[in-house]
Amino acid sequence: METLKAQKKDSKSQKAIRITGAEAIIHCLLAEGVDLIYGYPGGAIMPVYDELYKFQDKLTHILTRHEQGATHAAQGYARVTGRVGVAMATSGPGATNLVTGIADAQIDSTPMVCITGQVTRSLLGSDAFQETDIVGISTPVTKWNYQITKVEEIPEIMAKAFYIARSGRPGPVLVDITKNAQFDELDFVYEKCTKVRSYKPAPKPETGSLEKAAELINSAKKPFIVFGQGVILGEAEAELKAFVEKTGIPAAWTILGLSAMDTDHPLNVGMVGMHGNYGPNMLTNECDVLIAIGMRFDDRVTGDLNTYAKQAKIVHFEIDPAEVNKNVKVDVAVLGNSKETLSEILPLVHENEHKDWKAEFDKMYQIEYDTLINKDIHPTKEGLTMGEVIEQINMASGHKAVMVSDVGQHQMIACRYAKFKQSKSNITSGGLGTMGFGLPAAIGAKMGAMDREVVAIIGDGGYQMTIQELGVIFQHNVPVKIVVLNNDHLGMVRQWQELFFDRRYASTVMTNPDFVKIAEGYHIKSRRVSERADLQEAVQEMMASKDPYFLEVKVEKEDNVFPMIPSGASVSDIRLK
Repeated sequence: METLKAQKKDSKSQKAIRITGAEAIIHCLLAEGVDLIYGYPGGAIMPVYDELYKFQDKLTHILTRHEQGATHAAQGYARVTGRVGVAMATSGPGATNLVTGIADAQIDSTPMVCITGQVTRSLLGSDAFQETDIVGISTPVTKWNYQITKVEEIPEIMAKAFYIARSGRPGPVLVDITKNAQFDELDFVYEKCTKVRSYKPAPKPETGSLEKAAELINSAKKPFIVFGQGVILGEAEAELKAFVEKTGIPAAWTILGLSAMDTDHPLNVGMVGMHGNYGPNMLTNECDVLIAIGMRFDDRVTGDLNTYAKQAKIVHFEIDPAEVNKNVKVDVAVLGNSKETLSEILPLVHENEHKDWKAEFDKMYQIEYDTLINKDIHPTKEGLTMGEVIEQINMASGHKAVMVSDVGQHQMIACRYAKFKQSKSNITSGGLGTMGFGLPAAIGAKMGAMDREVVAIIGDGGYQMTIQELGVIFQHNVPVKIVVLNNDHLGMVRQWQELFFDRRYASTVMTNPDFVKIAEGYHIKSRRVSERADLQEAVQEMMASKDPYFLEVKVEKEDNVFPMIPSGASVSDIRLK
């Protein structure tokens, strides 16, 4: 309380400055610690861009080649840094082009603030040039949105936007600003937002729930942990590790939880979900206590809900009450930030080992390795596989690279075989499955982590959806590494057509351009590999480069990703081939 009073006192003691709304927006961004924006200018946001021009020494703007690229770049930046990503666009088509990235950020809980220009207040509702109701359009896919029509609203709304975007379960916020509010003047004073009435971002853990959860965990004979991105968002990696090691419970990741725990940790048993590992999926329906930490029981994880873990008591550690009992009925809900809840339950759980239970995971891993994994990463057939490319990147990077994947077969292969020693290393589009995500997200990730190697893993289909963002790499010399795994197909759709539609390959064959020449047109060093004998050296050359690098790898056209749980089937119906 004293802190809040002190903040209000400091705010009142600040000397107001008379500035335009457009300049006020810049001051708001600076006050929130923003130093990088992705965007695309246009008429309705031009006053803000004019002010941005004057603040180039404090605030870097990256001109993406499409507004969708701006949102994905902001997402990549946010995911690798944990900070709020910022994207900006004009009204009309500029604003609507942001929607895919906003929807992606919403379902994957990525903190982002999008600023859009809007026609002047007097023209609202008149179908003026480049007017769209972006607030109405974006309402279902934002954590919060607001249209500013009066200049005086700017400081309070911008402060609220950043607070809501980053607090609790993070998400995207959109602020639409009419042109008159950008031109008009106000007496500007900025106060950071610390609370919003009726908004409780992180529930406090209840002692009773913690005790009930600990009782179930301590009495379990076959407990199993599934951890998701909530661990990363809550910065609870150390707490998860301590919890797993004290209890001795096998733990598996969701695709967005990948890298929260060292992939080589002896109790890390792999990935759950449609293309996850054999053991974690099969043994979900044999565990007696399922402990879900920072995950939302997505359908790609659960398969048929009627058969999912029906034998188990379920404990759900979750920050968002709306996710509890939404898909899966749980026995104990532990609400709160995962860092706090795991810290508080740690003294309540017993030190334990579950050697016989863990041995069941090891046995199933060996079956999967012999049947599938070894052939994926050490193939004997002539054509190159996606798995062996990921394995070469693992070795060349020392398991330290950030891998940013697009959506498709290559994504599942990357999530299955990438090795990580550091959190915030796996960046992908999870819930929305957005093709075109990979390239711009990798740009944002690299700009947010210049000290780390960032490798984009992309299919030939998704690559062409945002290929124009090579222009950003060229203009700003962003030293990102791009690997296109080219099978001349929309591979994941083709796999489904092969398995479930009698090989009717409707609209999935790709006639692709010369990707190397395109990259060279942007002055990016490029190489194509189609022979196994050249792969290792090419990957090493790419990873050693200090500059942007493009590597195209021609892989098998009809390679399928296994294991696979057919859509709507039980996790126990997982197929190894």
